Amino acid sequence: MKDKYTAVWVSHSSISDFLKCPRAYYLKNIYKDKKTGHKIQTANPYMSLGQAVHEVIESLSVIPTERRFETPLIDRYEEAWKKVSGKKGGFANSSSENEYKERGRKMLERVRNNPGPLKNKAVKIDMDFPHFWLSEDENIILCGKIDWLEYFEDSDSVHIIDFKTSLDNKEDGESLQLPIYQLLVKNTQKREVTKASYWYLEQDDLPSEKELPDYNESFNKVLSLARKIKLARQLESFKCPNGEAGCRECRPFERIINGEGELVNQIDKRDIYIIGYEEEKGDGTIL
Repeated sequence: MKDKYTAVWVSHSSISDFLKCPRAYYLKNIYKDKKTGHKIQTANPYMSLGQAVHEVIESLSVIPTERRFETPLIDRYEEAWKKVSGKKGGFANSSSENEYKERGRKMLERVRNNPGPLKNKAVKIDMDFPHFWLSEDENIILCGKIDWLEYFEDSDSVHIIDFKTSLDNKEDGESLQLPIYQLLVKNTQKREVTKASYWYLEQDDLPSEKELPDYNESFNKVLSLARKIKLARQLESFKCPNGEAGCRECRPFERIINGEGELVNQIDKRDIYIIGYEEEKGDGTIL
């Protein structure tokens, strides 16, 4: 039965969480602290860097093209960085923070010098949080935010652009990101999607075009995964693939629940924690 308050909401990030570790999916997307009633989240430098850079670039889409770069991007960046500075952003010390901040500065200087599609008209989806019914009968909603929609006036169509602030996790052919974004854009505004790209801001002056996935294949694949998530929620079955030892995805959240985290911020009914300043190796071992 269609009811957005009881519906299962899925997104690219939540589906990715579930595929990596159902336990991590539960701890990130369902679990709430008994004292505050809030969900929990970890702060880390990579996420903070991405948040600040995305905030600056995405804010341009609502500004008329002729005025889009009147305020220097670096000035906008300084304001955005204040929200993630220090412990709030998961930075161990000022030296580490300055290193990440400089990376972001260089990305925005690249955009300033090579604005490319950002000089052109953009479409803004008329929803605070874009979403649509993936299945009304099964009470499943797909949601998510699109970084940028370039408008092609000659074809009255749009170009999906996703900004990447890290080279460590390049999207491959199996990634669900473009399929999910295509579904969202198709169902939350009236124009056709005729192009999609990733823009790796640390190395590329322009976005890198990707082949558009088949819409029906994308729909069926995403719906199938959403059904698995819904079933897991109904059965309350969220097991880590590594068993009780946990993995690099769920272990930090288990540590927060066990009282090892330090609360550094609260945003939108989410408690933001840091866990010392440990990092994990690729095999999940905590250093």
